[in-house]
Amino acid sequence: MTATKLKTLLGVCAALLLHSVLHSAVAAEEEPGCLDCHKAEADSSVHSIFGTVHGTLLGGGATSCTACHGPSEAHDRRGKKAPPDISFGPQWPSDANTRNASCQGCHDNEDLLLWTGSAHQQEDLTCNDCHSAHQPDTQTIGGEASQQLCLNCHTQVRAELHLPSRHPIVERKTACVDCHNPHGGTGEADLHQVTLNDNCFSCHQDKRGPFLWEHPPAAEDCALCHRPHGSVNEPLLNARGPALCQQCHAAAFHPSVPYGSESLSGGTSSQNILGKNCMNCHSQVHGSNHPSGARLTR
Repeated sequence: MTATKLKTLLGVCAALLLHSVLHSAVAAEEEPGCLDCHKAEADSSVHSIFGTVHGTLLGGGATSCTACHGPSEAHDRRGKKAPPDISFGPQWPSDANTRNASCQGCHDNEDLLLWTGSAHQQEDLTCNDCHSAHQPDTQTIGGEASQQLCLNCHTQVRAELHLPSRHPIVERKTACVDCHNPHGGTGEADLHQVTLNDNCFSCHQDKRGPFLWEHPPAAEDCALCHRPHGSVNEPLLNARGPALCQQCHAAAFHPSVPYGSESLSGGTSSQNILGKNCMNCHSQVHGSNHPSGARLTR
C-alpha cells in the first residue's frame, strides 16, 4: 500500500470517527433529560420499563418516555416545579381521557377498538387502573391475576362465585375474561359475543341446536333460567324446580298445582316437592330432536 493510499484511508477513518462523535453529541443534546433526574438507583420502578417493549419506543432511552408522557419540555426544564404533559399519577394525574388517549395512540386494534362507550370507559376508568406500562408482569394480565383484578371492584360477583353452584372461576378452570372483554363489547355486560346465548354456546355447544322441538325460553335467553356467576340451586338455576318451571307453566296440559312450602308442614307433604322435579320427566329442557319429543321428555 502506497503512502498516498494510506493517508487517504486514515483521512476517511478520521472523518467517520468525527461524524460519529458529533452525531452522538447532537443526539445527547436533543435527548430529553428524563434520566438525569430519574436515576436507576433512585427510581428503579421507572427504569424497569426498559425491560419491556415500551422501553424501546422512539428508539429507546429517555426518548421512550416522551412516547407516552409527551415532550414535557417544561417538566424537563423545571423538574418537580412543572408536571409532565401527560401524567399517570400518583402526582399530577392527567384526566382519564388524556391518559387513555396516550395508550390508544398505539393500542387501537382488535378488541381495543370497542373501548369508547364501554362500561369501564363510562365509569372513567383508565388503562393504568389495571395495567402498568413500566412493569412487565402487569402489561398483559391473565389467569388468577386478571380474576383478582376484576373482583376488587365487582364484589357482588366475588360473593356469587362462592355459592354451591357456580362456574369454576375460583378453581381457575375458567376466568372472567373468557366471557367478558374488559375493553368493551358489542352486547350487554361487555360480552365477547353479541348475545348472551352466543356467549354461552361458545362452551355449551350441545345446547345450541337447532332443535326439532324448541323450548322458547332456552332459545331466547339463557339468563331467564340461569344465573351465570353462581346460585344456590343446581345447575346455576334462578330457582329450584318445580318452582322455576311454574313461573311460566301455571296450568299446562296436565294438572299443574303450585308446589310451595305450605305442603311441608301441618299437613300431608306433597310428594312433588320432596326431591321431585319437572325435569325428572321433561329432561330435554333445552330442546329435543326426537320425533316424539314435543313435550321435551325424550
